Amino acid sequence: MHPSLRLSAAAAALSLTLAPCLLSQAPHTPRTKPVTQAEVDRVTREAILIDTHDDVTSLTVKGYDIASPNKTGQTDLPRMKDFLGAEFFAVYVGAEYVAGNHSANRALQMIDTVKTDIIGAHPNDFVFATTADQIVEAHKEKRIAALMGIEGGHAIEDSLRVLRDFYTLGVRYMTLTHFNTNSWADSQGDITDEKVKHHNGLTPYGKEVVLEMNRLGMMVDISHTADKTFFDALEVSKAPIIASHSSCRAISDNTRNMTDAMIRALAAKGGTMQINFDCAYLSQRYQNDAKPLMAELRPRLAEARKIEDPIVRNEAVEKIEDEMNGKLPSATLADVVAQIDHAVQVGGVDHVGIGTDFDGVGCVPKELSSYDKFPALTRALLEKGYSAGEIEKIYGGNLLRVMRAVEQEAAREQSAGVKPPKDNSPAKTGSL
Repeated sequence: MHPSLRLSAAAAALSLTLAPCLLSQAPHTPRTKPVTQAEVDRVTREAILIDTHDDVTSLTVKGYDIASPNKTGQTDLPRMKDFLGAEFFAVYVGAEYVAGNHSANRALQMIDTVKTDIIGAHPNDFVFATTADQIVEAHKEKRIAALMGIEGGHAIEDSLRVLRDFYTLGVRYMTLTHFNTNSWADSQGDITDEKVKHHNGLTPYGKEVVLEMNRLGMMVDISHTADKTFFDALEVSKAPIIASHSSCRAISDNTRNMTDAMIRALAAKGGTMQINFDCAYLSQRYQNDAKPLMAELRPRLAEARKIEDPIVRNEAVEKIEDEMNGKLPSATLADVVAQIDHAVQVGGVDHVGIGTDFDGVGCVPKELSSYDKFPALTRALLEKGYSAGEIEKIYGGNLLRVMRAVEQEAAREQSAGVKPPKDNSPAKTGSL
């Protein structure tokens, strides 16, 4: 058991002060005064646009130079320069690396591609950052703050020691699961698969992982988790948590999205949800149109997933998914605005942000196909009745607040002398 598993009265009181008083709020009144391009550009540039999830690392780790045009995806330096303030590059570890215990090795490769192929190769454009203050400083210097978030809790290979090593290397959030349930947390991706051993949320060890993330100062990310895992993590965590790339289930009923109850609960504890730009998560229309196509392509996908070589397998699956997306109508800028607006009405403007999932999904709105298109979103939000200050919160201010709260909780535990727990992982104890 983690020595600080039980939330102290002092910590409970602190957690209440972290959440802004305003939660759900009334719809905005559309603006009648014309929005000028000068206003759009000013608001977009003054805001610190923070994207909490970008998968271009899956390309750079294979040799792609981020400064060259990305002809098939959304992320490249020329399109990032003008408006992006900070990027959380995904340290994505696919489920295929679990076999043979290659997950931690893959995570190290992904960390290296951020530090070597992105920051190291382009030091005039990117600066390595691990804190909220460093993001703000990078914005003043007109450089892009480069941060890292692990996608897939299996990356730590059931070891708090490995988790601590990743924090030391600069990782500042971890998604507790990806589409696969691991040995201590349930994923939404396989929650209906009877062949998978589930835990009804977080195991006791999973709760220790969350608390050790609190002690370190690493944000707990619940995107990809099963609903019960979300509520368990929310209850256990002493710092606000995030959904780094999830949208609203009330608008698109994909289980990767958050229900209104989840949005309210996340907001009540000071967290923030970051809207995902995947067409399927944005649009119910896209979801509905995709179902018959998926039924048609499912046999081919099943065959592709039998390929032993993970690289060849992933390329085959991506090719089929691209074929499907080419036959579907894209989600739109209006869908993104609707998602943001719903999240604001349910959870409050202090609890919504941006987590595009660029280069990790097959379809994004054409009007928002990269960072250079964000003025279009700024204009749409201004026309919807959002103020410049509210847009600044959504674009990055809310995430900075959560980062600072997480940093403060870690500092509190350090000053209180909270020690690292023993690494009683399931692999060592044989218990789940």
